[in-house]
Amino acid sequence: MTNTDVALKDVMAIDGALGTALVDFNSGLALGILGGGKDLDLTAAAAGNTDVVRAKMRTMELLNLHGQTIEDILITLTGQYHVIRPLTARSGAGLFLYVALDRKRANLAMARRQLQQIEQTLDV
Repeated sequence: MTNTDVALKDVMAIDGALGTALVDFNSGLALGILGGGKDLDLTAAAAGNTDVVRAKMRTMELLNLHGQTIEDILITLTGQYHVIRPLTARSGAGLFLYVALDRKRANLAMARRQLQQIEQTLDV
């Protein structure tokens, strides 16, 4: 099993990764951050994307989508992809992985697959 620091380093190894965070969507706090910079405030992204995850979960409840789980949430910008992946393992309940990708360098399908693999090995 992989710890948080190793998992975030693995996420940053994805082609085009600009920054990543492991976030508690109950509090909006980032448990770990790697990358980012002056053009990508990962603390603000963690807090803001918490609202996105909560809104989607509320919507799923309203639609009676019981038994369904969110694999990932994709936000497509003109120059970036933002991928939010709620953790499904019991040890990761209430957490999500967030990654911002440079759209010119990233392969979205491969990035999603790599996030899935990282999630499977993550032990929080």
